[in-house]
Amino acid sequence: MADAIYVLNGPNLNLLGLREPEIYGSDTLDDIAGQLEDRARELDLVIDMRQSNHEGHLIDWLHEAQSQGAKAVILNPGGYTHTSVALHDAVKAITTPVIEIHLSNPHAREDFRHVSYVGRAARGTVAGFGALSYILALEAAARI
Repeated sequence: MADAIYVLNGPNLNLLGLREPEIYGSDTLDDIAGQLEDRARELDLVIDMRQSNHEGHLIDWLHEAQSQGAKAVILNPGGYTHTSVALHDAVKAITTPVIEIHLSNPHAREDFRHVSYVGRAARGTVAGFGALSYILALEAAARI
């Protein structure tokens, strides 16, 4: 059976394709899921992609990834990147590698986006490449 990669998406990512396309691009989350599934098949991986606007769901899913033996987690925490000590702690609490991703480059944006609590706990971060950030993170996850 192929290894599973959890792809967890935080608040407002359900609005991709509509929300500020000049920053986040025109791909929807479903578009990105399709691209990931295609590449995952080539890498003999399975994608379990989820989105929630609720912090607790993301934490529960991180715990689930650990208990289900996922190979890795790709996490786009959205706005929780800069605010959530709870997500930071959840990433640190599991041994499953977590790769933080962002469509835009937070360091090229407002000052408050320059600090990532999640990134401080993650194995690595991919940012600034639009939807390609997900594929690059999947490539990294496949090699961990």
